[in-house]
Amino acid sequence: MKGRLFIFGLGYCGLEIAKLAQADGWQVSGTVTSGGKANALRAKNFDAHTFSAGTALSAATLASATHVLCTIAPGRTGDPALKLGGHFFRRARWLGYLSTTGVYGDRAGGWVDEASEPRPARPRNIVRLATERAWQATGQGSGARVDVFRLPGIYGPGRSAIDQVRAGTARRIDKAGQVFSRIHIGDIAATVLAAINREAPPGAIYNVADDLPASSSELIEYACKLLGVPAPPAAPWAQVERTLSAMARSFYEENRRVRNDRIKRELGVVLKYPTYREGLRAIAGLD
Repeated sequence: MKGRLFIFGLGYCGLEIAKLAQADGWQVSGTVTSGGKANALRAKNFDAHTFSAGTALSAATLASATHVLCTIAPGRTGDPALKLGGHFFRRARWLGYLSTTGVYGDRAGGWVDEASEPRPARPRNIVRLATERAWQATGQGSGARVDVFRLPGIYGPGRSAIDQVRAGTARRIDKAGQVFSRIHIGDIAATVLAAINREAPPGAIYNVADDLPASSSELIEYACKLLGVPAPPAAPWAQVERTLSAMARSFYEENRRVRNDRIKRELGVVLKYPTYREGLRAIAGLD
């Protein structure tokens, strides 16, 4: 056994990380939001605990954790994991936090890297940046190394352009110059595991993105090509803007490209899905 990893939030990303870590020799436990989810994961040999904002978690649950990762998005009152208090993590030698590239704000399609000054404009991203810094402060107080992983759009099996096309919900939106960075869930898990296994101070901020920012319209078009179906017509932004949810509109109101050199240089990451093409082909079952 390499160590004991505790993950706050065994959801889409957290569970993928847990599976990879467990296969690599880590003892993994973590939290879910309901007893039913906990029982389902226990049946798969995961030590799952029920936890959410406003609920308690025993100190004994975390007492033996050598590594702690938080994948939970902060609420209006902050990060529920941090609200437990830093003493819960005093034995951990590594803390990790999954954040968002949204902390960089809008860059009009320009590139950002980890040296770029954060410029969050939206309330949820302002809170994210504050939470990053709170985790870093917690690590300073306990002597643990802290790694922050900034993620762009996340996709993978069950959450991809392939799934949208198959479900008949795919839309192509044409907004001139608009691109998104993204990352396959498998590459998120591999990057986090590489950071955990590194065991070299100090901690760092890592952009976890693939090599090819692209428009969402390109992804839908490529997914349709893979599945052998006609692509839906591209709808101009001005025509569809008011039909989108506030959350969807907010994504289109920011435009940036995210560099990923640091994960390759410092962690030795080799992306399994360096662009959306490899990722979508795998999800479509063509590789």
